[in-house]
Amino acid sequence: MVKSSIKFSDLVWVFVYGTLKPGEANYKKYCAGKVVGVKKAFVQGKLFALPMGYPAMTLGDSHVYGYLLSFANSRILNELDVLENYQPSRQLAENLYNRQIVEVYELQSLSLGWAWVYLMTLEQVDQLAGFLQPDGWWSGCGLRAKYSYDL
Repeated sequence: MVKSSIKFSDLVWVFVYGTLKPGEANYKKYCAGKVVGVKKAFVQGKLFALPMGYPAMTLGDSHVYGYLLSFANSRILNELDVLENYQPSRQLAENLYNRQIVEVYELQSLSLGWAWVYLMTLEQVDQLAGFLQPDGWWSGCGLRAKYSYDL
């Protein structure tokens, strides 16, 4: 038997574009103290702001900006799945978000590899009255005064 000298990373990579970004509402509870790496990045998609005070991303050909987070413990996905109302055993339409692997790029457009991201379907975005964020960046700062919510 031939032994491989290739070492695969045990890190879990997640691209975040909303309340899980550093400085946003859910970062401290779900990510702080667990993240081992943070890098500004973008993915291909379309970004929408939802009236409830958080965003949604769909597949698309625009840039969605956020952060590539790396975690040493794979259990983080279980915690994020609960937050995002995602269960792999359910049908796509039964989840609020669906976890998928996408290619992530650094801001100079070089590939950083592949990471998990939570996506919504366009039908769900429409039902929730989402509105397009053409610049691809979401921040909860402007919504906090307008909407009363507790993430």
